Amino acid sequence: MRRFDGIGFGFVLIIFLLSSCKNTNRGENKAPVMDSLKIAEETLQIRKEINADKKTALIQEILKIKESEGFNGAALVAQKGIILAKKAFGKANFEKDIANEADSRFQLASLSKTFTSVAVMQLVERGKLSLDLTVKDYYPEFPYAGVTLRSLLSHRSGLPYYEYLMDAQVRKNKEYPNNQDLMHWFATVQPTPKPYNLPDHFFSYNNTNFAILAALVEKVSNKNFGEYLSENLFVPLEMNDTFTADMISDSTRNSLTTFGYQNGHKIPKDYYDNILGDKGIYSTVEDLFKWYQALKEERVLKKESLREMYTPRSFEHPGLRNYGYGFRLWLNDKQQTEYIYHTGWWKGYNTIMFFDLREDFVIILLSNRYNRTVYNVKTLVDVLNDGKTGSSVEENILDQ
Repeated sequence: MRRFDGIGFGFVLIIFLLSSCKNTNRGENKAPVMDSLKIAEETLQIRKEINADKKTALIQEILKIKESEGFNGAALVAQKGIILAKKAFGKANFEKDIANEADSRFQLASLSKTFTSVAVMQLVERGKLSLDLTVKDYYPEFPYAGVTLRSLLSHRSGLPYYEYLMDAQVRKNKEYPNNQDLMHWFATVQPTPKPYNLPDHFFSYNNTNFAILAALVEKVSNKNFGEYLSENLFVPLEMNDTFTADMISDSTRNSLTTFGYQNGHKIPKDYYDNILGDKGIYSTVEDLFKWYQALKEERVLKKESLREMYTPRSFEHPGLRNYGYGFRLWLNDKQQTEYIYHTGWWKGYNTIMFFDLREDFVIILLSNRYNRTVYNVKTLVDVLNDGKTGSSVEENILDQ
């Protein structure tokens, strides 16, 4: 999909026209010029159809309000391939007075789960993984039976929370475990004789599920998780500023990323930062826009796989919020998927990517200083929907 940011677009069009006149006598250049003019005309038409200028003005006002409420990060809002707003706020590093920029890299926290689920479904399509096999089929010493990949993807495994179970050992020994260390720990320590719930009995959002999924990706691909994502998603999609936390050394972190802040304090590297899948991807608003476009245009998975991922699978508590495979879902009053999104929180960072495939819009807010206004997307959704009210999105869409 071709797109333009919309800023100074008239100037760009003038350049195209001047280039066309200059090259009139050069037959070999006529086709590229005509293609460029066609793209420019199509983009102007789209901008007119979606009332881009008005929406941009309204979105900028909403972002100013967020800034006044403490939003510290970067934002991108786009519709039909047109970036309506892309802006940074606050500091990437308060101690060194380094400002956030539009291409600053943020820890995505649980928004990383969208990449994990797509990686798993890619391997399912290739016959390397099966949704109906259990973790024990791949890791025979895993202590819990009956936990399928489907139950992991939809948070219906009933498994305990690894962050709590491993905490005493990890902090005592000052360990930084990775995903295979986690699987070894489950096999050797066997923390409890049975899971918290029976598999597929109940929805319970749990980072353990996606940490195990990342370990499964590593096992069947024979690559570490970051390498798999880079080769199969980041590089093909030209997400050049996206990488996993284990790829960052202490000496390079200052130049590569922002820092997370909570309660006025910088958060140091956490013992669980190298466990991936549930979190651990760093990216930019621009790269996440590419991610949205790849999902919309079905470039990462077959349509059938994406449809399965966007199917709601949690109906224990009737309401508009639900979960598919690695994506949170906002339903309409007929219990059908209306919006697709995921939020995140990890060590000062909080994030959201919220999109509508029908109206073709996406909202991306990344923050490195925890602030609840990140989860308030209602006013932005109303602008992008031209003020039309479907199922009402709540003021705050929280992570858990």
